[in-house]
Amino acid sequence: MNNPNPKPTNEQEELAHYDDKVIGRAFRGSLIALVVLAVIGGGVVFWLKRKPKAAAPKMTAISAPVAQATAKAGVPAVKFTDITTAAGITFVHNSGAYGDKLLPESMGSGCAFFDFDNDGDQDLLLVNSTYWPGHIPAGKQPTTMALYRNDGTGRFEDVTSSAGLAVSFYGTGVAVGDYDNDGWVDVFVSGVGGSHLFHNLGNGKFAEVTMDAGVGGSAADWSTTCAWVDYDNDGKLDLFVGNYVKWSKEIDAELGFKIDGKTRAYGPPMNFQGTFSRLYHNDGGERFTDVSEKSGIQIKNPATGVPVGKALGVAPVDLDGDGWIDLVVANDTVQNFIFHNNRNGTFSEVGALSGVAFDSYGNTRGAMGIDAARYRNDATLGIAIGNFANEMTALYVSQRDATNFTDEAIPEGIGPASRLLLKFGIFFFDYDLDGWLDLLTANGHLEEEISKIQKSQSYLQPAQLFWNAGGGKRGGFVNVTAEQSGADLFKPIVGRGCAFADIDGDGDLDVVLTQTGGPPLLLRNDQKLGYHWLRLKLIGTKCNHDAIGAWVKVRAGGLTQSRQVMPTRSYLSQSELPVTFGLGKVDHVDEVEIIWPGGEKQTVTDIRVDRTVRVEQPR
Repeated sequence: MNNPNPKPTNEQEELAHYDDKVIGRAFRGSLIALVVLAVIGGGVVFWLKRKPKAAAPKMTAISAPVAQATAKAGVPAVKFTDITTAAGITFVHNSGAYGDKLLPESMGSGCAFFDFDNDGDQDLLLVNSTYWPGHIPAGKQPTTMALYRNDGTGRFEDVTSSAGLAVSFYGTGVAVGDYDNDGWVDVFVSGVGGSHLFHNLGNGKFAEVTMDAGVGGSAADWSTTCAWVDYDNDGKLDLFVGNYVKWSKEIDAELGFKIDGKTRAYGPPMNFQGTFSRLYHNDGGERFTDVSEKSGIQIKNPATGVPVGKALGVAPVDLDGDGWIDLVVANDTVQNFIFHNNRNGTFSEVGALSGVAFDSYGNTRGAMGIDAARYRNDATLGIAIGNFANEMTALYVSQRDATNFTDEAIPEGIGPASRLLLKFGIFFFDYDLDGWLDLLTANGHLEEEISKIQKSQSYLQPAQLFWNAGGGKRGGFVNVTAEQSGADLFKPIVGRGCAFADIDGDGDLDVVLTQTGGPPLLLRNDQKLGYHWLRLKLIGTKCNHDAIGAWVKVRAGGLTQSRQVMPTRSYLSQSELPVTFGLGKVDHVDEVEIIWPGGEKQTVTDIRVDRTVRVEQPR
């Protein structure tokens, strides 16, 4: 059985040094404290000689933070079963690697669950890269993305060619959304050398409209994370496209990074210049305008004037509840951004002021995927970011001021357990339907030979699943083991993107993990806890048709759960549009409140559980 929680053989030793930086700082702090106390002590002796009744000085102990204890006995037995082959998924990701170790090969591609044919089932799109020019092996054809139609039972048919998506380019990320409000979900795919937009024609086919829409970017772009959002609340979905680094094969070769001083390896992103991301305003009529500069999302280094951003993840979320979507951007090896919506078509970057830009000690991290959710079932917002190996997963939690955050990964039980793995995809979801959002990460290293350099690392790595024991009220998160959820979920892969959806109509959430240079891992949720659930599919009439950005609150059994309609989450990926609420043993819902994009509220009652309910925005 694979061990989902790799660690040194001596567990106590690992926990004792789970964060060397923390302990080192605590030790240095202790030395400073001793020096200060020595000076104070001398002064005290002098003072006591003059005034014997003076009080002795008090000393404050300094200690490194530790994860709080959690009740592991409460973790439910919920098995995930690998059904990739049985479900008809034959896709294999092609990184194009041929030996030159070009950086894009290591970063993988994402995936999307969405209902492209409006039959009520969640279909699956797997983004692919392709061979580099001049390096197509004999007898091979350039590879393409793959679209799989779901028959409603969790079995899939490859319809890529008939759908018009058998287009070859070096793809990375994907965003799905109905940008023209015609009732059919469209597809945007980012990539090396520019991006591509495919319009859903509504007859099972797509047509590429990149040039006409004006969203292709530049041939020099390496676009990654992307999201459909209505940032100006005009009822039409706009498009955010994150760009990674300034890259070309020539720049990569010139840097010539070597992992051991001799062997060619994938160069770290700090060796490459940053880039500007792009924001496209939806003008209607299937046309967009690039408003990146005037919107305020192009951040420059104040000292050099060069672009700062190295975007790999974005979480669109209304941080302060003012009805306007904000953007939290996960950047690799540079500070994370928060673009706060000024409600006039512009954004202000407040990442450092909000506490999300750096770790607790002012350092940047290798941020990859990102997700945001109200995982404590209150007004508190959590922003989870998957970071590089030997860096803990971040869990920024909002404080009294909704735009101020503190990284609480350690006290919430996520930090130490996540430290060793290299985290890419990450999302919140309620896998056991108990009403509390859990957390999953897809993991995998960049270098095949990494174990020769770092004994604690491996190229293939297992996913991690954290069970929410009550959102900080009953003990934070608990690291789930293969004994509790089965070995299939923790099969070591070169994990990158991940997404969730109910693929078989049973109410619980199934999972797909992608890997670079290999097949995906499609996992069916086989929980048999007998818990109740409710799924809501929102249809916008005055806002965007998919109601992207809406918040849904469900009150049941003394809990108020909140979910945002937001497919963009994880790393380069999209999860299903319907929102799922686990109800545990509660068999009825007291009230559903919907806050539509723009702030309009709607209350719905008399909703039956254990079904998907379609709710249309009042006209």
